[in-house]
Amino acid sequence: MKQRLYDLMDWEAIEAIVYADEDRPQRTLGPRKVRGGVLVHAFLPEAAKVSLLLTENGRCYEMEQADEAGVFVVLISYRSFAGKEIPDYRLIVQDRDGIEKTVEDPYLYQDLFGMNHVKRFEEGIHYDIYRYMGAHPAAVTGRMEQCDITFDIEPPAKTTGQRGKASRGNKAAQTTETVYGTHFAVWAPNARRVSVVGDFNAWDGRKHMMMRQGDSGVFSLFIPGIGTGEIYKYEIQINDRETVLKTDPYGFACEVRPANASIVTNLADYSWTDGAWLKARKSWNASESPISIYEVHLGSWKKKCEPLEGDATVRPEEEFFNYREIAPELAAYVKKMGYTHIELMPVMEHPLDESWGYQVTGYFAPTSRYGSPQDFMYFMNYMHEHGIGVILDWVPAHFPKDANGLARFDGTCLYEHQDPRQGEHPHWGTLIYNYGRPEVANFLIANALYWVDQYHADGIRMDAVASMLYLDYGKQDGEWIANMYGGNENLEAIKLLQNLSQAFHARKDGALLIAEESTAWPKVTGSPDEDGLGFDLKWNMGWMNDFTAYMQTDPLFRKGRHGMLTFSMVYAYSEKFILVFSHDEVVHLKGSMLAKMPGDADTKYANLRAAYGFMTMHPGKKLLFMGQEFAQESEWNEKRSLPWEEADQPEHQVLQKYVKALNEFYQAHPALYELDEETEGFEWLSSMDADHSIITFMRYAKEKKGKEQNAPEKLLVVCNFTPVVYENFKIGVPFAGKFKEIFNSDREEYGGTGFTNPRQKSSKAVAWDGRENSISITVPPLGISVFRGTSMESSEKREKNTQKGCKN
Repeated sequence: MKQRLYDLMDWEAIEAIVYADEDRPQRTLGPRKVRGGVLVHAFLPEAAKVSLLLTENGRCYEMEQADEAGVFVVLISYRSFAGKEIPDYRLIVQDRDGIEKTVEDPYLYQDLFGMNHVKRFEEGIHYDIYRYMGAHPAAVTGRMEQCDITFDIEPPAKTTGQRGKASRGNKAAQTTETVYGTHFAVWAPNARRVSVVGDFNAWDGRKHMMMRQGDSGVFSLFIPGIGTGEIYKYEIQINDRETVLKTDPYGFACEVRPANASIVTNLADYSWTDGAWLKARKSWNASESPISIYEVHLGSWKKKCEPLEGDATVRPEEEFFNYREIAPELAAYVKKMGYTHIELMPVMEHPLDESWGYQVTGYFAPTSRYGSPQDFMYFMNYMHEHGIGVILDWVPAHFPKDANGLARFDGTCLYEHQDPRQGEHPHWGTLIYNYGRPEVANFLIANALYWVDQYHADGIRMDAVASMLYLDYGKQDGEWIANMYGGNENLEAIKLLQNLSQAFHARKDGALLIAEESTAWPKVTGSPDEDGLGFDLKWNMGWMNDFTAYMQTDPLFRKGRHGMLTFSMVYAYSEKFILVFSHDEVVHLKGSMLAKMPGDADTKYANLRAAYGFMTMHPGKKLLFMGQEFAQESEWNEKRSLPWEEADQPEHQVLQKYVKALNEFYQAHPALYELDEETEGFEWLSSMDADHSIITFMRYAKEKKGKEQNAPEKLLVVCNFTPVVYENFKIGVPFAGKFKEIFNSDREEYGGTGFTNPRQKSSKAVAWDGRENSISITVPPLGISVFRGTSMESSEKREKNTQKGCKN
């Protein structure tokens, strides 16, 4: 080595490269200007000989081996190329077997991430950070400080690493060729060194060390020649002795479990056709619309096969249907049953089937059990094209301790709190996010928005919100730390939820934010401007628990628990609610909905019809877990397909028909949904008749302006929760008029005994239940009856309008 070149060597820096102990490899590797020319370092451990090829004139310069570990160096005089800017070049590498190949130098392309993105991320306000973090197929024009990058683009001929004429970027860059590859970026502020590793570099962390962006915790690297389908992880050096392999927190695809490497994918590589659906959704008013949700676990709604216990030989593609395969069948069934939406239990990547998706390791990746990201896009697009909304379960409350995941990501408690009293759920065995760290809050908010933006989700249902709000959730004394005011409220989580709501609703795209919050925390659906959390809807867990307990009670003793039936209306307007019979009610030895019902087989079905009917008539949107619509007999098991053979049996078919009829009836009658959130939409007629276990109430539709001839719908609902038939049962009504039965759960076609009211009832001026007028009806056993009420005044007005029309 010539003396001049030797004098330019920074041997300490070279040693750091050789031992892969460098967080700013660009200070040594790649090109840099020196007096009289450009000095280029390359680290190629498997090379025997390396030459540098100038692309502008074809001149080739052999590089000297500065270190036997594989450091090569060359000094190129300014006289060798035009101008005094760093020239474009490639490396010709010959291995020890004499095989030669031409490669790009990844360190020729620096400062691609952009410090403006770093700053916004560190402030916790970069809500589309997923467009820059993770692995993005990209095209780069220019070099060094003049680089221009376009994300989520692949080579025209789908051959990564090829060069071609630039078609994007700034004018200066368009005079150079375009280089295709993948840009990687990750946040690991406390790491000694971060490398991208994969099959493309034999999982050798020395070969592609990432560049720390300024003094930040963000590392990035553009690797030419790497394209979609490549698997990768981040090798993170924690200290002198320890390195760990981590799945990309922002990875968009992942290997099928139990493997857990991330996969490079191009999210732009799908052509959506659901524009009409998204446009209509923007103007959709959820508060005044019917919402009937079918909750689904994709892996067990239907299976291709059911592996025997402990059989690990069955591959996921043999056990599960692909997203594309299941979409048409699920959509057809949901449409047939009359649901407006499906809600998917978490489809984000998770290692353990038994977690049902609620212990997430890949927050930005749809689980590969059922296919690729593009397959899931197809699923979402298909649902929208068939008029079905899709709500996705999302888990920001906790994450598992898997070694490849977020736990101690850079050797420190980065995403979680260091103190286990703040950072762990002792009973769940999972970790709690540090919501006060801006980059962590940014990660979560961006993730929720990502599923709406990239996968067109119509709603995000947030799991376990209560565990986020309370510092002592599930903990005993001494297991938690109070907030700055001495309380148990998690102030940082509250701020996160409010910021999420504001960012989510700023999109004005009609997507819903839904909370599964199991306590009486105030203003969950209130505006953040008024100290609310900002959700659009909240699961009514109180109603579910009370009413389920009531229905499990023998009808003979229900009168003693009558308050559990009526209490929900005391707080019905404190939040905007969804009434749910969710998966939580049919697992862990709780039994299926049918199994919960008391009595013999016929009585169980009658009870279930009454339960579903009451839910439909009660204010609030609706959700029912899969399998319960046809009265699945066993409780849900994620390892087994739903027992569709039961659905073919007559008694189950009849219940399935009944649920379909309920959905159709619900959507056909505005009185059941238009004023869900207004006290004007509901009126008790009789709530105190515990001895008969009968309640009666009215549901009202919204007043229609400019349509005086069409009075708003008025529905009278009668619910009997005993197996006793009551004939000539007197009911007080709120106005004088006519009442026509339009729904009865005891009809024979629904499996009932046929106690109905075929004739219209005219009210009489007989006071009852504090009302001036009343009607006498047949009350079916364990049944729900619904009457359309027409006031005398409305009837007279309609008759006058009819007569007027005849005269004209």
